[in-house]
Amino acid sequence: MGLMHKVIIVGLDNAGKTTILYQFLMNEVVHTSPTIGSNVEEIVVKNTHFLMWDIGGQESLRSSWNTYYSNTEFIILVVDSTDRERLSITKEELYRMLAHEDLRKAAVLIFANKQDMKGCMSAADISKYLTLSSIKDHPWHIQSCCALTGEGYVEICPARKC
Repeated sequence: MGLMHKVIIVGLDNAGKTTILYQFLMNEVVHTSPTIGSNVEEIVVKNTHFLMWDIGGQESLRSSWNTYYSNTEFIILVVDSTDRERLSITKEELYRMLAHEDLRKAAVLIFANKQDMKGCMSAADISKYLTLSSIKDHPWHIQSCCALTGEGYVEICPARKC
């Protein structure tokens, strides 16, 4: 087996992290319950192996996120596009991660999830709020998506044979 790339999927509770993990894995919606600790799955895209860690996002678990950072190459941050009230917490957590020594080489993919919901913020709104343009030392990309339908994964998701 070739090199294994480590990916962590983070975000606040109920953002859609686990649903996204299983969309990547099986191209189907898995009804999930809150993740206590983490889920981990291996995903292969064009012979590249990714070990994807989906980490619980409840407040009490966020302080342990850094125990997963070692050797992480990619951060997937999942944002609930309807959750305006907690976007400031997401922002805080994002910049705390980016400042962490173990993540200094990590690239960031932000999923603006729940784009199918009425009144959701657009990826551009979220990008502006999170001041993504100020991130200079990490490659980053923001992508609108809907975890339930799989919309927005076309370019990225192995199950969709990109």
